[in-house]
Amino acid sequence: MNLTGLAVPRRENKPRTNGLTIVIDNGAPLQFFKDTVNSASDYIDFIKFGWGTSLVTRHLREKIECLQENNIEYFFGGTLFEKYLSQGKIDDFYQYCKKNHCRFIEISNGTIDISNKEKARFITDFSTEFNVLSEIGKKDIDLAELQSDSEWMEYIHEDLEAGSLKVITEARESGTSGICLKDGTLRVKLIEQFLTSGIAMERLIFEAPTKKMQTFFIKAIGPNVNLANIPLTDPIALETLRLGLRSDTFDLESAQEIGYAGYK
Repeated sequence: MNLTGLAVPRRENKPRTNGLTIVIDNGAPLQFFKDTVNSASDYIDFIKFGWGTSLVTRHLREKIECLQENNIEYFFGGTLFEKYLSQGKIDDFYQYCKKNHCRFIEISNGTIDISNKEKARFITDFSTEFNVLSEIGKKDIDLAELQSDSEWMEYIHEDLEAGSLKVITEARESGTSGICLKDGTLRVKLIEQFLTSGIAMERLIFEAPTKKMQTFFIKAIGPNVNLANIPLTDPIALETLRLGLRSDTFDLESAQEIGYAGYK
């Protein structure tokens, strides 16, 4: 990327496999959605249609066509997978994804009470036809805080071995669950375990809906960290964080690659 001679971190051009920005659409009006995608398409790798919003979005087909025109991938939120599963209608979920020409799907167990081993079996099944992004972490705040660091590590390895392309760490769109405590504070010791575990950071996606969280992960891991649940208003603002063009990351090393940088 040429920015008039400035020394900034190197960013891959799309289609990227690293440094992904996954934006969440929570049911935005069609024209706002199109304006955002058309103006920021270089900085958006995926749109996630959050929760079950795709079922009640009047203009889903037009939104998908806009994404296809701009070479942006898309998938439906893991909660929708869980809703279908809870009613014993996984075949209907499969057909819904095929009907909408999805190449990616999200598989999670953040709401329903199934084991990670059972979730992993769905990952294996669906990975024969889709690129699977799995998610770890509970949405219920109290249950999330009971999930131990060792369980997180076990589940990440289990999902990757089952065929997940990348594993998403839960934080919700509010940043108050999963890898966050109920007050929004990040579980730093847990995250440090991720970073020092030997797991390639390219295989993890961190939900980071707030600027504070985005800044943390960029400083700790590098500008090419994979980030998700980015508000529809923020892809360009996030890109400036990645490039050290905001005060929050102003001193970011221009040559820094992904890895454990250590948060300062």
